[in-house]
Amino acid sequence: MSKKLLFIFNPLSGKGQIKNHLVKILDVFVKSGYQVQVHVTQCREDARRVTEKRAARFDLVVCCGGDGTMNETVSGLMTIPEEKRPVLGYIPAGTTNDFAKSLRLPREMVKAAGIAVREEGRFTDIGKLGERFFTYVAGFGAFMDVSYLTPQDMKNVLGHPAYIMEGIKRLPELKPNHVRVEYEGQVLEEEFLLGMVTNSISVAGFKGITGNSVELDDGLFEVVLIRNPKTPVEFTAVLGELIQNDSKKHDFVYRFKTGSIRFISENPLDFVVDGEYGGGHTDITVTICEKALRIIRK
Repeated sequence: MSKKLLFIFNPLSGKGQIKNHLVKILDVFVKSGYQVQVHVTQCREDARRVTEKRAARFDLVVCCGGDGTMNETVSGLMTIPEEKRPVLGYIPAGTTNDFAKSLRLPREMVKAAGIAVREEGRFTDIGKLGERFFTYVAGFGAFMDVSYLTPQDMKNVLGHPAYIMEGIKRLPELKPNHVRVEYEGQVLEEEFLLGMVTNSISVAGFKGITGNSVELDDGLFEVVLIRNPKTPVEFTAVLGELIQNDSKKHDFVYRFKTGSIRFISENPLDFVVDGEYGGGHTDITVTICEKALRIIRK
């Protein structure tokens, strides 16, 4: 009996380059002995719905798209009982592809397809913001919404610099949030400019922001919290510390690991989940599902 593969792809991700590689990708799958069923996503959340409905009947699910498509596919898989949950492969085709960097997958689509059918799936932690799953980041505050507010046509033309340009435009609008943070018996309550709960070596295209000891299956998030800088000089220092991943303690940046964290705020915090809007929350707990999914990675 031949193995079964469900291939889900977003034709609009990145610059729509999958159309130039589709035949070769399908050829890789068939030559590897798979009976392939293809689904082209039609709208937002389509990948999740298709995965939830069909994936249990397949040995392997491969999704092709950006971080949002990956999130939808993972969210669908997480609704399937663990004993019936297939392995997930990923062909990155988005603008930034943060999670693909953590999976150490190549940008070349045909090469990534070859890895998806030849490598073994490795257990990977999956995050949960309330009841919503995420693969690599849930966060609030400065710049976290740039990914979903940046126009798709601008991302298609400019790529990653489109995010940076959108972020610079937003500088005058930055406002801190007063947040109570609870984790591991600890409490922080301050004005925070940004908060990120991550399981990734890369966020918004920048490596190192989350630290140098990221493990995708250790049951722990990497958390980054930035206190509100009061002057442009302090703001510049914070950016430099983040980008350079300076290991020494900084007055404005908290970094720590935890498997569960709670955020409480009088005003709703607008969260971003894997680059998409994750809703406004005044009291939300982020938890980790340890080794919840087998994902093919290097």
